[in-house]
Amino acid sequence: MVDLFFFFFSKRSGSIHTAIAYIRKLVETKVQGKELLLMLICLSYFLLQNSLTCPINLSTLWHFICLAFERRMAEAIVSVATERIADLLIHEALFLNDVGQEVESLKAELERMKSFLKDVDRKQEQDERLRNRVREIRDLAYDAEDVIDSYILKVAHRRGFHGFIKRFTTVFITHKMGKQVKDIQTKLGDISKTLPTYGISGEGEGSNSAAEMQHRLRRSYPHVEEDDVVSLEVSTRDVMDQLMKKEDRLHVVSIVGMGGIGKTTLAKKVYNHNDVKKYFDCCAWVFISQQCKPKEVLHGVLIKVLTPSIKDRELIDKLKEDELVEKLYDVLKEKRYLVVFDDIWKCEDWESLKPAFPKGNEGSKLLFTTRNKEVAMIADPRSSPIELPFLTGDESWTLFKRKALPENKMESHACSKEFAMLGKEMLKKCGGLPLAIVVLGGLLATKKSWTEWEMVQKNINAYLNKVQQQEYGGVNGILALSYNELPFHLKPCFLYLGHYPEDSEISKTELIRLWIAEGFISPSLEGREMLMEDVAEQYLVELINRCLVQVSRWDHTGTNVKTCRIHDLLRDLCVSKAGKENFFGIIQPPMNGNENHSLDLTVATVPKVRRIAVYPSKRYVFLKGKCLSLRSLLLFQDEGLIRLQISKCINFRFLRVLKLLRKDDFWTLSSEIGNLFHLRYLGLTCYEVVLPHSFGKLKNLHTLFIQVDEPAKIPNVLSKLQRLRHLVLTGNWKNLQNNWPEIQRCCQVNSLKNIETLKYVRIENLTENNALLKLTNIRSLGIQFGRSEDVEAILKSPSFGLHRLRSLRMELEGSIPFPELEQLSQCHHLSKLLLDGQIQEDTNSSHHVLEFLPTNICKLTLWSSCINEDPMPVLEKLPHLRILIFQSSSYTGTKMSCSVNGFPQLDSLEIYGSNLAEWQIEEGAMPCLRSLYLATVPGLKMVPEGLRYITTLQELYLQDMNRSLGERIRVRDGREGEDFYKVRHVLSIQIIS
Repeated sequence: MVDLFFFFFSKRSGSIHTAIAYIRKLVETKVQGKELLLMLICLSYFLLQNSLTCPINLSTLWHFICLAFERRMAEAIVSVATERIADLLIHEALFLNDVGQEVESLKAELERMKSFLKDVDRKQEQDERLRNRVREIRDLAYDAEDVIDSYILKVAHRRGFHGFIKRFTTVFITHKMGKQVKDIQTKLGDISKTLPTYGISGEGEGSNSAAEMQHRLRRSYPHVEEDDVVSLEVSTRDVMDQLMKKEDRLHVVSIVGMGGIGKTTLAKKVYNHNDVKKYFDCCAWVFISQQCKPKEVLHGVLIKVLTPSIKDRELIDKLKEDELVEKLYDVLKEKRYLVVFDDIWKCEDWESLKPAFPKGNEGSKLLFTTRNKEVAMIADPRSSPIELPFLTGDESWTLFKRKALPENKMESHACSKEFAMLGKEMLKKCGGLPLAIVVLGGLLATKKSWTEWEMVQKNINAYLNKVQQQEYGGVNGILALSYNELPFHLKPCFLYLGHYPEDSEISKTELIRLWIAEGFISPSLEGREMLMEDVAEQYLVELINRCLVQVSRWDHTGTNVKTCRIHDLLRDLCVSKAGKENFFGIIQPPMNGNENHSLDLTVATVPKVRRIAVYPSKRYVFLKGKCLSLRSLLLFQDEGLIRLQISKCINFRFLRVLKLLRKDDFWTLSSEIGNLFHLRYLGLTCYEVVLPHSFGKLKNLHTLFIQVDEPAKIPNVLSKLQRLRHLVLTGNWKNLQNNWPEIQRCCQVNSLKNIETLKYVRIENLTENNALLKLTNIRSLGIQFGRSEDVEAILKSPSFGLHRLRSLRMELEGSIPFPELEQLSQCHHLSKLLLDGQIQEDTNSSHHVLEFLPTNICKLTLWSSCINEDPMPVLEKLPHLRILIFQSSSYTGTKMSCSVNGFPQLDSLEIYGSNLAEWQIEEGAMPCLRSLYLATVPGLKMVPEGLRYITTLQELYLQDMNRSLGERIRVRDGREGEDFYKVRHVLSIQIIS
């Protein structure tokens, strides 16, 4: 054994293959225990010490380690907080050139914990005993995670061969970490022995009875119609139009929306409509819910469409599931039928029922109500789901009055201003969700005095979640069904949204970077074409499709999310669940507090909470003690009021995410920040900042985001940030000007090979051999050039990652013109392009200077381009162009023409600072245009005639235009200007002198 140990560290060329072969033989002969593990550790260290010359794939090493633990992996023990642990040692410890036996063993335990949790995840909601078991194991998982992070932190500061020998003796023999691991494993073993007693399979009477009770409470019946229905006229018409359409196929019509928004209410209204009853030969209504039982569903539909005799009913009752499928198919194939599947959750449920439903007679339909848009899309890709909106303020008030203020009370005290003000204040909490409004209104209908109403207002969350009605459980319970049905990997992503303040507009880009930093996105999912950011974006889309997250704004493509938000009641659900699981905590001191008074937070108040969000306040907040459990600190207020004691970073040494806001004029970050070895995300918003030299110790940093007004001062240590993926400095082009030599050096030593985002950078004297050209993973790039030769060097470099670019901003200083930009036509993924600088035209060329643009461009901004030839004939052919912006003399000509069928997808057009005097728009041009902005275009004396054909135009904004243009479209004292007919259809017209 000793000989083998020294053989591994002999540094002899070629010995690696002999070592691997030897280890494989040991594994195949089932050598186990500490002897094999020690060999694997030695091998891992050897591989990493020789990583520059050894071509071995680290996944091979991991395969050996997994084999060593194969037998132990069979046990199924639990964890709720360790989704990222499986990757920790692969991507963290190997990065540190160390693997320890106790830590590796603990990793195996955590894997078992995770496996169990996936099995019991949904069952625990219905079984208090199981929840207690899960809570105990989750706390142990947190302890285990602390041990692993502590281990990594220790070995990070003790590198080298001699350090390894020392660690070998301390970690494996006497180190207290071994005892910590053993204590955790002992506790896990004790809990494991008790699990069978508590029926973890979920087959026990308790969990079943709870599920059945919930199912009965929520079951819908088509004959029970709600009286209190508002704002369903448009949606009803949309559903009716689809149901009454004659088609030679089976059309699935879907009503989609979050829990409690009125899907079933709308379906009942349509199902009982006289025109529907006359149109279809037979109709059936079935309630599906989360636990779909195909045999019961098929049996129910068959009974409803046949209305059998007692004798036939007895025969139907005896049919097996496959026989029911055949029977129902035969019954329906000659009928025009309508079947409603109320509350269908899963695609697999539809797949199991689908064979029973034929095309039928012309016009047969299925109507789904679902919280999962994916179910609707898979059931019928040719049909657009009908998504229900939230109620407006007026609609909410109408529904609320019907429930809270019955007609016999309408003339009493209930209509006083005091009651109305209090009611409208409470309605804000409902956020337009009909379920919440109905529950709240029903509760207040039983309250007689203003004092009672005020009591409800003070405890509205508690009341909404306590109230039980025949059809509704507490509002939180109804919404929690969507959370409970989430796949295991999406639950932490959803809970994480709760740390944002109410009504926040959440940046998708920031959110997915935070998810990655938190460890919610497994690095093992990353491949050659699919990065972790892509996986995270898929997770967000899935949450949107499940109606748990709302899209606030779409990005320039019109198909991808730019910002999102979460309904306040769903956010309350997140905060509640996160608090119970120590997932995160929120600190929100009273806004009216005296800033001379402080709020102290110590370890005693948040002993195991993993994340803290601090909301704005006028009071000082002190974070004291050793917050070793803390992984994320997100500050939404001026850091000046939050006393972090950053000079004692050892108190926060496990932090992965640090997001700070500071309004001071000047901020020198403490050198102690370098001790935050685990930090993956650092976001700073301030006026001016100086980063210390110790910043280079942040080896695990993925994202550095600094938003400043003045250039950030960054030491020459960027080359040490070997895992950096996103480097974003906004607010000033000169942010990286002084660091350009350091950026070059980083690229030369291949330190920034993982960079996907690099902006905004000012470069000088770029040469063809510069290593910046080897950034093959770059997706978003913002550069200011001092020479046109440098632009040419980048565009013509075969190794530069142009093929991956999605967003590109290039600026040339002064009057320097761009070189030929033809190479951009090869950027097949480029959808967003900004060019700031002169684009030279060749008067002898038959091609327009902009013909280099790739066809997939969605947003194009031209700035000071000085193009004299009308760009519209070229740009209008771009099939995906949605946003077009001309800034500051981009087009210097006087005539512009948009032809029929041009700009098929253009949504927004902005022209600032132009010589334009004549603008012709043909009928049929820009058929999707919604907003038009014109500013400082003095030569244009009237709006184009063709605007009257663009019926989609909703917004027209005019600033500093020719006075006559504004007068011709104004309406004064009821008198319309002579050109008003061109813009009569525009909803919003703003004219600013």
